[in-house]
Amino acid sequence: MTAVPTDAAQWATDSNDALHLSMVRAQEDKDVLGEEERESFEEFHPTFTYPIFGEEEKIYGYRDMRVDLKFASGSLQHYINIQYSAALPKTRDDVEGTLYKFVPSDYLKSESDFLKRVEQDALSFRPLGTKIASYTRRAESAKGKGKGKTRADEPVDEEDEDTVTYEVYHATMATPGFRDYHRRMQIFILLYIEAGSYIQEEDDRWEFVVLYEKRKRKDAARTPVYHFVGYSSLYPFWCWPDHIRLRLSQFVILSPYQRHGHGSDLYNALYRYLLTREDVTELTIEDPAEAFEDLRDKNDLKMLLSNVEFFKEGYGELPAKKGKLGPPADKAWVEHWRLKLKIAKRQFQRLTEMLILRKLNPADTKATRAFRLQVKERLYRFNFDALVQLDKDERLEKLEATYQNVRDGYQQILERVQ
Repeated sequence: MTAVPTDAAQWATDSNDALHLSMVRAQEDKDVLGEEERESFEEFHPTFTYPIFGEEEKIYGYRDMRVDLKFASGSLQHYINIQYSAALPKTRDDVEGTLYKFVPSDYLKSESDFLKRVEQDALSFRPLGTKIASYTRRAESAKGKGKGKTRADEPVDEEDEDTVTYEVYHATMATPGFRDYHRRMQIFILLYIEAGSYIQEEDDRWEFVVLYEKRKRKDAARTPVYHFVGYSSLYPFWCWPDHIRLRLSQFVILSPYQRHGHGSDLYNALYRYLLTREDVTELTIEDPAEAFEDLRDKNDLKMLLSNVEFFKEGYGELPAKKGKLGPPADKAWVEHWRLKLKIAKRQFQRLTEMLILRKLNPADTKATRAFRLQVKERLYRFNFDALVQLDKDERLEKLEATYQNVRDGYQQILERVQ
């Protein structure tokens, strides 16, 4: 039996640090990027690697381990390169064999072949499916021209050479070529969503909404080239009598595009698209992470506040006359708008509670009490199984503590929206 080296820790590498990701663009597409943009695409790291390399997120048996997983920025063609300075002769992980289980089998190992493919795909790749939305932003490279950074709601001249267009496409497994494309993009679910896993692609009912950057080159034709930004997967459930509920299962934006508002833009495009579909009655979310729940709350609230009819009915057109939001809110009115806006029941109840709190006068003891009871009633129903096991005093204490936490959370969300 081979002896384990006394410096065994030196043969273990953190897999999050070892795995280097790159979204590789053709040379002409790199030329239109600012320096910071170029660097952000050329190298970044995953948030998680435990679905691939195990719970400890370690690669064993190597020194100076580096794994490059590169993608053609639009077609997502994979390239894998593994480097290390030394390796144990026997007790070492099979890194390529491990990755092989999670990536398409047509990945490339020759960098020159990969770069040729990048150049080819840049001109030939086009998004799959049907375009359902688009929006524009000013390029980061425009900062040096004195144009500054664009707010998400700031109008941009689409003909400006520094304007970048983002397009959102809807596709299914029946969309020609999309099944293979999905196999290339799904690894980002493992790398960026905690507890993320691959879907059963044999189920053709899955739907996808994919976001792309459409950036023009500097050539005479101003050739547009598409680059992958992120996507969401949705699954339909039958809803009596002949409709469906769509459950948002996965939602990911690549690291270089995060914290620029693209998550909100993708979510809003997806939601507006569902509103146009007569077969969809409701959008539900599967176990949302805290960050995504904040994103959803913020955008749902903005949507409600911008709905003139809802706003007038909810708050009332005259200061002296109470609107349908109360408190307490008119339950029939709330349900009418929930169905109309296709929002899940618990989420819409939370949103109405936030909107009540937004206008609640702390000095109005009657309204404050009505609001507190409305929230507690929902919390009691939602947590019934746990609360019913407690004695009365404990139950009341727990319910009050939960109410205070919910109210504090609402205040934080409202501060970001107003």
